[in-house]
Amino acid sequence: MSDQNLKLLDPQSALTAGRPLVPLGRHLVNNGVITGTQLVQALHAQKHLGARLDEILIAEGWAQAQDVQDALARQHGITQADLTEQAPDPELAAQMPLEFWLRHRVIPWMRIGRTVLIATARPDQFETIKAELSDVFSGILVVLSTETAITEAIAAEYAHPLARAAATRVTPSMSCRTWKAPHRSLWSLVGLALLAFALLSPSWILTIVSVFAIISVLGLAILKLFAFISHFGLPSHSNTKVANIYPQPTRNPLPKVSIMVPLFHEKEIAETLIHRLFRLTYPKALLDVVLVLEEQDSITRHTLEQTTLPSWMRVIKVPAHGQLTTKPRALNFALDFCRGDIIGIWDAEDAPSPDQIDLVVSRFDQVDQDVVCLQGKLDYYNPNANWLARCFTIEYASWWRIILPGIARMGLVIPLGGTTLFFKRKELEALGGWDAHNVTEDADLGVRLARAGYRAELIDTVTYEEANCRTWPWIKQRSRWLKGFLVTYLVHMRRPRQLLRDLGAWRFLGLQVFFLGTTSQFLLAPVLWSFWLLTLGMPHPIQMLLPTNALYAVGGIFVMVEILTICIGLVAVSRAERRFLMPWVPTMIAYFPLGVLAAFKAIYELSICPFYWDKTQHGQSMEE
Repeated sequence: MSDQNLKLLDPQSALTAGRPLVPLGRHLVNNGVITGTQLVQALHAQKHLGARLDEILIAEGWAQAQDVQDALARQHGITQADLTEQAPDPELAAQMPLEFWLRHRVIPWMRIGRTVLIATARPDQFETIKAELSDVFSGILVVLSTETAITEAIAAEYAHPLARAAATRVTPSMSCRTWKAPHRSLWSLVGLALLAFALLSPSWILTIVSVFAIISVLGLAILKLFAFISHFGLPSHSNTKVANIYPQPTRNPLPKVSIMVPLFHEKEIAETLIHRLFRLTYPKALLDVVLVLEEQDSITRHTLEQTTLPSWMRVIKVPAHGQLTTKPRALNFALDFCRGDIIGIWDAEDAPSPDQIDLVVSRFDQVDQDVVCLQGKLDYYNPNANWLARCFTIEYASWWRIILPGIARMGLVIPLGGTTLFFKRKELEALGGWDAHNVTEDADLGVRLARAGYRAELIDTVTYEEANCRTWPWIKQRSRWLKGFLVTYLVHMRRPRQLLRDLGAWRFLGLQVFFLGTTSQFLLAPVLWSFWLLTLGMPHPIQMLLPTNALYAVGGIFVMVEILTICIGLVAVSRAERRFLMPWVPTMIAYFPLGVLAAFKAIYELSICPFYWDKTQHGQSMEE
């Protein structure tokens, strides 16, 4: 062991000598790292922040990380360990389970004679675990390292078991990894049977499919209608709320908040993302922004290597595990290395409101114990890019400002969005995190959350995203969403009686209407379009089986559904900053047919690659 590996600062440890420790701040002032005024300000901030003094000083830019490490080593009279130059001994790490090293954020570094050097970032707390380690190692000497270096060493040493656990974190009964898509031969048989039936009796097959399509569209329309009515102030069905007003956070001390930002092939977005996050008003000493990227993603890694990250932002690399490369698997892996009591999710292209974390912390202080998730609203920052972006913005406004708040007010299961989500960490871990195989892990987590007896609440804070404004990428993104909805529905309906017991009749019915209605309105749209033949005076096979009055009723339903969609869209974009979109609302009738292509793509992938994640490329449109 060379002097480059160990920097021995004091052969007689202040801890073992029994001398009182000189405060860290005094060490930094005496060595000219910070001024006395900065120390006073940092100590004052520490009174209401749940952060250590060194975290505050580094986050404010008053001290460099290495200066603080040097001061900590002098304060405790211990050695600094360079875990990157000499990796921890894997044989020593094997003496205790992975969960122990993760929980205490320590790692055995090396053995010198009969003494084992244990690396820690918190020497002041080492005595709390020393007794457990003494049962394993005959001699122990504490050395100093950074928490980032220690967690990176743990991640490297236990890469394979951690990656395996990230892929299987959700229990098998709740995960789609145990759901087997029907074999292609079965799909072929079903398709041939339907084709034969259609050729032998086209009127009957078209009637049956049409009736199902009409019922599902009507059910979804009724759900939207009640959501729309609730927007105008009808009382809630349950105590599920849409929070609108928040005071400043009152908790003392304030909690640390970890925000995970999954990145994959993000060459264009990284620098912009960091610039946006600098706008956040929550104390930076309590922010833990984790940029999560796949180990094999050289594009994003190279981009980040060229970027200087602030002290409150770090990178977690997710090791490969088979062919599975999904956002939820990456989130599961990074969750173990988060430092916060509140866990949040943002996407790479997100531009959150500067006060978003403040509002989240404040709201978690006020909600009931069963509210474990807060969902912010999503909007787009590039609606002027083209017609597709404008329609996408109208659709999102309708969903996040009218329909989803209405679903929440009715006490139904909230299908969560994939970003601007915030969880109580303890409950999130108890739920098993995210289903690594589900391509709409957010909607699935919303269902599992409700089944466990928890609630999610919408909060009045907005994150702006980039609207997908290119046709084929839009279709690919929408097909992933629809495929994920289908998988989520099929997985949770494997045991419908248990699902009914978990959710209750009201929410069970709402789940049926939402998931079946959302997917079938696209899959069966061509069948419904065929009814336009009647308006043109052309014959339709269904005329032989349904009376004329029934056909008129069907036509009336279609007209009312279109009127409802337009009304919801107009109200959704009636705010001053979105009012320019109102003339474009009627053109949505030409926008939704794109979803038909996406739906059939989803069905095709469901049969051959149900877990394939069709990545959406960001950074194609600038923020307005």
